[in-house]
Amino acid sequence: MTVGPRSGHQLRLAGHGYEAIIASVGASLRTLTFDGRDLVVPFDADEVRPGYRGATLAPWPNRIVDGRYRFGGAVHQLPLTEPARGQALHGLLAWAEFSDRLVVDDRVVLAAVIEPQSGYPFRIEVEVEYRLDADGLRQTVSAHNIGADAAPWGTGPHPYLMAESRSLSDKRSDETKRVDSWTLTLPASEVLTVTPDRLSPVAVEPVAEHPEWDFRTARPIGDVFIDHAFTGLARTDGVAEVRLTSEGGTGVAISFDERCPWVQVHTADNPGLDGIHRIGLAVEPMTCPPDAFNSGTDLVTLAPGQSHAASWRIRAL
Repeated sequence: MTVGPRSGHQLRLAGHGYEAIIASVGASLRTLTFDGRDLVVPFDADEVRPGYRGATLAPWPNRIVDGRYRFGGAVHQLPLTEPARGQALHGLLAWAEFSDRLVVDDRVVLAAVIEPQSGYPFRIEVEVEYRLDADGLRQTVSAHNIGADAAPWGTGPHPYLMAESRSLSDKRSDETKRVDSWTLTLPASEVLTVTPDRLSPVAVEPVAEHPEWDFRTARPIGDVFIDHAFTGLARTDGVAEVRLTSEGGTGVAISFDERCPWVQVHTADNPGLDGIHRIGLAVEPMTCPPDAFNSGTDLVTLAPGQSHAASWRIRAL
């Protein structure tokens, strides 16, 4: 019996100076480089993917409080996949094996089906496309309701962006300063405040009232802790862009259109774990905010036979 890598089979894309490797478990972005420079925090092919690094999040991004929600006149209870906080985190496909539908040099398409299950009794076919061109790597997540009932839906990615490369064996004592020294541009005028213990949503408030999270003017992240959803995004021709740059002038950007009116940003705080503490900045465009299955804010309802697609792009600066 042949046993493959722990992260699934590997799909390589290359072109225009970019190289990406997609792992089939979770349709995960395992590596992305430009001229050899890391744009996302990578992980090894035969490594159990650390958390949700690079995973595709569906049928919801972020958290559902208590894993409980009401939809279609019924109350549903999901497994609590973030047990320390008592939340259902990042959907149902993060550890699913995706099958190949198309594999060429600069484009791959993978697919999986969310089968009806306890807490989510709906059947959704999910297709994930990665495509490389001169403007970077574009990911598109498409959902098609192949079941008999309307279903709640949301999606987003989970890349940890890097403004500069690091060696995976680098354990320097100043590890915590990597994100701290990078400059963030986040064109969001509003932030969703959360409870400090469980990160449950509280209220959407102007970032002007929370200057520590106001990055509308580019500035270093410093020692600020961020694990919040932002909205009120300024856009150019309908596109919002979050930018991260290093002191040396290298950087990375992620852009997305109006189908993602939210973006989660997280400084990857893991105190005591030098190898992963604040080594990248999670920037996650989202079609809906945390706990949208309860609030209904920007929640997509897929009628039987209906489809929905959202996309985002990562490029080097």
